[in-house]
Amino acid sequence: MDRSEFVNANRIVVKIGSSLLTSGGSGLNQAGITRWVDQMAQLKLQGKDIILVSSGAVAEGMARLKLKYRPKTLHELQAAAAIGQMGLVRIFENKFQKHHLHTAQVLLTHDDLADRKRYLNARNTLLALLNFQAIPVINENDTVATDEIRFGDNDTLAALVANLVEADLLIILTDQQGLFDADPSINPQATLIEHADVNDSFLDEVAGESHSGLGRGGMFTKVSAARLASRSGATTIIVSGEIDAVITEIIRGKKLGTYLTPSLAPIAARKQWLVDKLQVNGSLVLNDWMINNLTTSPKNLLAIDVVTASGQFKRGDLISCVDSSGKEIARGLINYHIDETLKIVGKNSQEFEKILGYADDDALIYKNNMVIV
Repeated sequence: MDRSEFVNANRIVVKIGSSLLTSGGSGLNQAGITRWVDQMAQLKLQGKDIILVSSGAVAEGMARLKLKYRPKTLHELQAAAAIGQMGLVRIFENKFQKHHLHTAQVLLTHDDLADRKRYLNARNTLLALLNFQAIPVINENDTVATDEIRFGDNDTLAALVANLVEADLLIILTDQQGLFDADPSINPQATLIEHADVNDSFLDEVAGESHSGLGRGGMFTKVSAARLASRSGATTIIVSGEIDAVITEIIRGKKLGTYLTPSLAPIAARKQWLVDKLQVNGSLVLNDWMINNLTTSPKNLLAIDVVTASGQFKRGDLISCVDSSGKEIARGLINYHIDETLKIVGKNSQEFEKILGYADDDALIYKNNMVIV
């Protein structure tokens, strides 16, 4: 099993579970958070993009309110999350500032990523934060989420974030060594699964539920999260956050935890996700120059490269890119509404503000949101 590719992982999502962050529910784990932040800061200063998905808002709120049991009603959970979020934000900001790094709080609900317009907005905001060399600290927006729109656990949220930013690696830090072939609390002969294909059906048989009572996730949700992350080609590692220098050791290629690899290469996985996930809602006819260049290398699709547009699409919809005969060349997520697109096709992006009164994006479709078909 070769993990040397982690050395070259440039965009990494780190998810830290509730039981680790809150010392089993007794308050924030200051020593642990310091260690994890130090490691993430070290990687950030090496030029890697780091996105942190933090559980623990409800658990920290419980500690502050001195609650012995996790609230059961939605409004009490939301209140606990609102109180606990204050502690999480403050501690991560303080710890990263010691390394002269900025952090940014991002709260998401399932609706934010299910709606294509909000998906694009969330993606563009996260990419802008990374361009500013900030570290996004992401949590589910428990304060406003309802049972119908919540992610269900932050493992799932971390995987969707990995899809959103096209991460190379998702590291899920937990209170277990990794995924075992049997429950180690029951079977002392249980063996750590060091490596598996993320879609191996055997994983469904061995994944269990959470026993801590603090988070909503167990190994089952972590395996499911790994499968979600694999849609954009990310590899997932499920590993104990209590291992010394665990994050940096993983990036050095050390064999730790359970290593779940995607079945498809990143480009193929993202292509499959884009083509399969969404319904095509319109088309753009490209000029010959753009068609010739798209077939040789990925490029942002600019308005000046488009002859005309048709359909009833809005920002974030999946659009087909075709030649003058109607043959499909590519598909991608568009950044403008049909009415806006018709006004700017054939124009230089510098004219957008004069034509529309604003200029949200330079490109109609960014190359990272487009696949050649």
